[in-house]
Amino acid sequence: MAHQSALIAEDIAAYLHQHEHKSLLRFLTCGSVDDGKSTLIGRLLYDSKMIFEDQLAALEADSRRVGTQGGDIDFALLVDGLAAEREQGITIDVAYRFFSTDRRKFIVADTPGHEQYTRNMVTGASTADAAIILIDARKGVLTQTRRHSYLVSLLGIRHVVLAINKMDLVGWSKEVFDTILAEYHDFAAQIGIKQFTAIPMSALKGDNITENSANAPWYDGPPLMRWLEEAPVEDELQGKPFRMPVQWVNRPNLDFRGFSGLVASGVIRPGDRIKALPSGRESTVERIVTFRGDLPEAVAGQSVTITLKDEIDISRGDVISAAGQPPEVADQFESTIVWFDEEPLLPGRPYLLKLGARTVTAQVTEPKHKVNVNTLEKLAATRLELNEIGVCNLALSAPIAFDPYAENKDLGGFILIDRMTNRTVGAGMLHFALRRSQNIHWQATDVSKAARALAKGQKARVVWFTGLSGSGKSTIANLLEKRLAAEGRHTYLLDGDNVRHGLNKDLGFTDEDRVENIRRVAEVSKLMVDAGLIVLVSFISPFRAERRMARELMGDGEFVEVFVDTPLAEAEKRDVKGLYAKARAGQLKNFTGIDSPYEAPENPELRIDTTARSAEEAAEQIFEWLETGFDPGI
Repeated sequence: MAHQSALIAEDIAAYLHQHEHKSLLRFLTCGSVDDGKSTLIGRLLYDSKMIFEDQLAALEADSRRVGTQGGDIDFALLVDGLAAEREQGITIDVAYRFFSTDRRKFIVADTPGHEQYTRNMVTGASTADAAIILIDARKGVLTQTRRHSYLVSLLGIRHVVLAINKMDLVGWSKEVFDTILAEYHDFAAQIGIKQFTAIPMSALKGDNITENSANAPWYDGPPLMRWLEEAPVEDELQGKPFRMPVQWVNRPNLDFRGFSGLVASGVIRPGDRIKALPSGRESTVERIVTFRGDLPEAVAGQSVTITLKDEIDISRGDVISAAGQPPEVADQFESTIVWFDEEPLLPGRPYLLKLGARTVTAQVTEPKHKVNVNTLEKLAATRLELNEIGVCNLALSAPIAFDPYAENKDLGGFILIDRMTNRTVGAGMLHFALRRSQNIHWQATDVSKAARALAKGQKARVVWFTGLSGSGKSTIANLLEKRLAAEGRHTYLLDGDNVRHGLNKDLGFTDEDRVENIRRVAEVSKLMVDAGLIVLVSFISPFRAERRMARELMGDGEFVEVFVDTPLAEAEKRDVKGLYAKARAGQLKNFTGIDSPYEAPENPELRIDTTARSAEEAAEQIFEWLETGFDPGI
């Protein structure tokens, strides 16, 4: 590999010292499909002499076999490593590449242009200092150009190049360049991109990549490589208040207890006063420990272990901060969310929210609006679909320490994870804590749940009946309550139809309303269990995620899932209310089992086969199963 620096051959030690102390710029390429992103990166690698001889030989062979440039080198093949990418001539995954010049080191993320891979673009942009937004000079500003530009602005990337590529295919027309530049300038101003550098180029031919091209004498700005070498890389994080999310409590023996993590911002020294959040406990830094020995200070970007003078309770996910400038702590926020998943985001559905090393349960309580990336119009929203961007209120299961994303990406950026599949389904940015989260606190009470159950001589529980309409849930639940009442138990039956006459009368049967329907019933059930009651809940509750949410609201052993397992054909045959007939006739939309799915329980406590036993036998079976739990001492 021939590098630009002659020091490699003359003085390897001097070269390594120079290389170690070069600044590092992380940047990404983005834009619409086939704008030339991979080709541009391949050209940068080629021109910076970062290709081994065997790689170059393989590239030439691949270019002849699967390339898109005839007999010429197809630089995109240096980056598009997946077989599917080479076959289709597109980028699917994020590809990271390293290269360097005499002046700087670079890590570049080649992000896909297809709309369905927008989530991959967000991944690549999340760590970038700069962005190159490519535009095909023949096509101009496209929807995906606008979407990626909006995301670049949203993610706080301030150094932007507008690379108007394939200028050779429009005859290096200055008029074409100026028209595209004017259109993009208007859009950039609306989304908050205050400054950007526009460069006309041909990534394939190398024009305006490392040197100014004679084909564009009217352009007097820098070539791309010079811009990359000169773009400022700020150390602004070191000037911000100290923050370190704890990734690991380091306890190798009884004599050492430290807290390990990456310093997200600021500077810390032994003797500095710190505050641990969300607990709010304070102490003083005793040592800053690394593998190579103790440090006199640690700065943003360093991974260290901090020991404290006091034994205070700090766990993974907590944040150690400057005592005089701590972050906020809250459990309700306004946020912007970019949705990644084929399944829509549904308000009220629980997801896992991961911020730094902290993971909590989160629900979108209120989608405020979504954004049309073409017009920047704010549209009403009840859900977010794949690749949509919306502003939403979030409620968390526990308070977290945070800074607004605009001030600190590490303490303000999060991902959302589907709790059933562990897929990352969204990414977001916290704006501010909602005032309501600061005004609402738990009020301590003297009479406990256990005391209320003891007074009733029973163990409080939720018996959750789930199954298709017509499965017999309500009939069995009613018989079970009669049986329990006869034994002197204190019960209450929450039936799906009855609850919709009052508490949930405002809800329909969309997926969003079904989620909210179960969320409300689960919260009411929790209060009734707290009152010491045995609560019988009879709801179709078609989605596993919401049944799991209801289970997690209760204590250990307090949630009993009863799957009333009746085949669709049998339930439809019964059709006491005539609902299936209406659904088949198209008169009832979103009817479970017909045009809305039912997700059967995977591990219920009890499964009742109503084709094999009567409702009375089923009720007795459940009663016998519950009987051992009625003793309040158990």
